[in-house]
Amino acid sequence: MSGINKVILIGNMGKNPETKTFENGSKKVGFTLATTEFYKDKDGTRKELTEWHNVVCWRALADFAEKYLAKGRKIYVEGKLHTRTWDDDKGKHYMTEVYANTITLLDKMENKPTEQKVESAAQEPYAETAVDDGPFPF
Repeated sequence: MSGINKVILIGNMGKNPETKTFENGSKKVGFTLATTEFYKDKDGTRKELTEWHNVVCWRALADFAEKYLAKGRKIYVEGKLHTRTWDDDKGKHYMTEVYANTITLLDKMENKPTEQKVESAAQEPYAETAVDDGPFPF
């Protein structure tokens, strides 16, 4: 049996998307997403815990992110975890990212559609908008 690598997040964007265009014309868009949980400690005091996630979009989903996403927007993201490693003069580094394959806008934005959804064709074919992004560039 093969494993499952699936991430589902609902949160607020921490910064505007950053776009990188490669020589072959493909795009990569990255942004941070904050998810916040609330709980009460043993004294009954309400506490807040915010986790920051690095999200990456490719190709058509990157075009969507570039056009519709902005700091502060509330969004739903589905994807999978991917960890990059690299070496430099300070040693070995690791970064875990969410490679998004679905993004749904959850808030209203002036002059923009309220519920926009972009998915890879591997997901439900009956989605509002489907885009074949192909495999992620590992």
